[in-house]
Amino acid sequence: MKLPMPRLAPIPARGAWPRGVTAPGNRGERAAGSPPSRAVSGGRRRAFTLLELLAVIAIMGILAAISLPAIRGLKPNAKVAATRQLLDAVSRARQLAISQRTTVYMVFLSTNFFNGLSGANLDRVRPLLDKQMIGYAYVSPRSVGDQPGAHTPRYLSSWKTLPQGAFIPLGKFDRGLTLTNTSLLPAGASLFVPGFAYTNSLPFPSEADPVTVPVWLPYIAFDATGSLVREPGKEGQPELIPLSEGNILFARDRDSKAAQPLPPQANEQPPGNTLENYSMIYIEPLTGRARVESRKVQ
Repeated sequence: MKLPMPRLAPIPARGAWPRGVTAPGNRGERAAGSPPSRAVSGGRRRAFTLLELLAVIAIMGILAAISLPAIRGLKPNAKVAATRQLLDAVSRARQLAISQRTTVYMVFLSTNFFNGLSGANLDRVRPLLDKQMIGYAYVSPRSVGDQPGAHTPRYLSSWKTLPQGAFIPLGKFDRGLTLTNTSLLPAGASLFVPGFAYTNSLPFPSEADPVTVPVWLPYIAFDATGSLVREPGKEGQPELIPLSEGNILFARDRDSKAAQPLPPQANEQPPGNTLENYSMIYIEPLTGRARVESRKVQ
C-alpha cells in the first residue's frame, strides 16, 4: 500500500509574509510594524551631547580633587617603617630566646663605640662605622651543646640596620630622654625614658673575628621564658625604645667615601619629632611582648 506524499505549501513571495514576521535570509531587516532599534535612529548611532561630556569631565575633576590628598598620604613614612621593623626585630629576639631556651641579647651600635680601638681592632669594626644609631644584631652568650657552666657566645644574625630616614635618638644611648605629650601618662605630663643598659661581655663585632679589647654595647635581652632581662635596680620596669625621623651624616674619606671613626651628626626632620611627634617600642617586663606607642602632635 502506497502512502500519499505530503503536499508542501508554496513559499510565499518576498513581501508576502504575514505582518510582523521576517522572511528567511532577511534576519537583519526589521519586520514591518516592529519598534525601531534603540541603537539606530535615522541610520546613525546616538552620540553624547556636549552637555553630557561636560558633566562627565566635571565629575572626574571632583573625584580627582578628593582622592589626591589621600594618595599623597600613602607616601611611605621613614619613622613608621622603622617602627614596624624594630617591633618585628624585638619580637624576633624574644622568639629566639624561647625557641633556643637561652638568653638572647639584641645589641645596638652607639656613637663612639670604636673608642679605644686601633690598628687591627679598628679595622675589624670599620664596616660598622656607618651603622651607628641604626645598627643591631642578635647574640646568645651560649651555644647549643655547651656543658653546664661553659659559655660559647655566638651571633644569631648578621648586623642589620633601620630604614634610611630614621634612627634611635642619641639620648637613648646616653642617660635617657624625656618625652612630652605621651599617651602613657595624663595630659600635659611627661615621661622619662632611661638609656640602654650596657655590657662588655660579648664578642664584637662577631664571634669568629672579635676585637681583643672589650667593647661596651647597648642592649636589651630576653630569657628562655621570653621575659625581659633587666639590670639590677630596674627589675619589673618596661623597656622603651623611641625613634627619631631624620638623617645621619657620617664623616667619610674624601677619596674612598668610607666612614671614618668619628661620631655622626644626627638631624631631626622635622625638628622636635623625637620628643613630641614620637614613636617608640614598649616592651612589657614580665611577658617580654612588644607593642608600639605613638603620639602625633598636630
